[in-house]
Amino acid sequence: MTILLDDRLSWHDVAAIAAGAPLGLSPAAWKRIDGASAIVAAIVEKGIRAYGVNTGVGALSDTVVNRESQSRLSRKIVLSHACGVGPLLGRAEVRAIIAAQIANFAHGYSGVRQDIVKYLLALLSADCIPCVPSQGSAGYLTHNAHIALVLIGEGQAEIRGSIHTGLDALKMIGLEPLTLQAKEGLSLVNGTACSTGLMSLALFRANRLLDWADAIAALTMEASGCQMLAYSAEVLALRQSRGLERVGLSLRARLDGSGLIAAAEGRRTQDALSLRAVPHAHGAARDMVDFASDAVDRELASVTDNPAISGTPEEPLVWSEAHAVSPALGQAADGLALTLAQIAMMSERRTDRLVNPLVSGLPAFLAADAGENSGFMIAQYTATALSNENRRLAAPASTDGGITSALQEDFLAHPVAAVNKLNAMIANLDYILAIELMAAAQAHDLIREKAPRAAGTNAIFMAVRQNIGPYLDDRPLGADIERLRHMVRNSDPPGF
Repeated sequence: MTILLDDRLSWHDVAAIAAGAPLGLSPAAWKRIDGASAIVAAIVEKGIRAYGVNTGVGALSDTVVNRESQSRLSRKIVLSHACGVGPLLGRAEVRAIIAAQIANFAHGYSGVRQDIVKYLLALLSADCIPCVPSQGSAGYLTHNAHIALVLIGEGQAEIRGSIHTGLDALKMIGLEPLTLQAKEGLSLVNGTACSTGLMSLALFRANRLLDWADAIAALTMEASGCQMLAYSAEVLALRQSRGLERVGLSLRARLDGSGLIAAAEGRRTQDALSLRAVPHAHGAARDMVDFASDAVDRELASVTDNPAISGTPEEPLVWSEAHAVSPALGQAADGLALTLAQIAMMSERRTDRLVNPLVSGLPAFLAADAGENSGFMIAQYTATALSNENRRLAAPASTDGGITSALQEDFLAHPVAAVNKLNAMIANLDYILAIELMAAAQAHDLIREKAPRAAGTNAIFMAVRQNIGPYLDDRPLGADIERLRHMVRNSDPPGF
């Protein structure tokens, strides 16, 4: 179903467009775009001084550019700003950035022509994905510029798995290169579309992972014989947190009717914190996701171009401001990174409790024949290594600072860097949770004669066994991890 952009998009919309949903604009949105474009044309005609329209950019903002040079200025801004490096962003990431960029233009304060937006929509419609390096942005400029390159027939783009020049890619989707007009080059590289698009994807992935984290923890808790009183609604209500309440409800539903839990009642006074504090850690992450979601939706509802164009063609207004800077997004990404680092730590600790014979009550490392077989000994090493990497990545990017453009841009919020490392942490968490899931399923195989599982946990167990069999040290374990990681990353946990 086509997502219609009328007033604004939500992060859910951007994530859906990233996955392939089509995007269209309402008549009201097109009218706003036309109105701002007419104002830019009037600014050019009247010779009103406006940043990036008839001046240079950055530290060159006081250098006036004559009318004949303004189109060349737009083109050269795109060319000079396209200096990203490193591995390319994926298809979903680039689509998310384009969607957020279109949303920004549709507010009607940028001044680009309809052609710019129509070309961006054409890229989405044809799944023509500009090649965008993932590194090199201190704010937002380089990623956006690599997308803009394709619009003018430069750069590269991927279509149906093959890389083509920007010029050839446009021809393949029935378009000719655009000649940019005044301000369009600046608008195409400006704004927070990059960090907003990437953060929308991160939120989608984080929400799915937290659903899996709850489900996997429940499977581990059942195998460990947890004491359910700590997760009762009455007990959890003593601490105020919507996230904690949600996780507690999820755990109780997953474990309802468990014979294993019933058999373990009263076995211990209390469980270890990696089990007992699941609602608290997972709930804190849920609360942070809510906070970050609000930040991204506010960003999508905001004008993030500089300058902003307003007024009328008769009385144009040009507002130079700092809306293209987004400390809020960087801080939200950093906050979510901290909470996901804790989720990773908790999962790795639960994996250790499953494989560690000193506390599990199960065969050492869940091996079928401990000694000859190592079981999941080294899988827990892998989880530890990735969890430690996530702790390092959790260091905030939003406080990095830096000075660019000859002291003109002497404050950097680093939202793109913050989101890039957040997405790297999410990729690590995919594996960490997959390893716990694999170990928990193996533990259930070893206790299958003791008592029946709950329906909720059995749905998770069966999903695992549809992908991998019990482990007997009879195959490389890495392939099993990859299969479960694919399941965790690309599907929701099964219901019951």
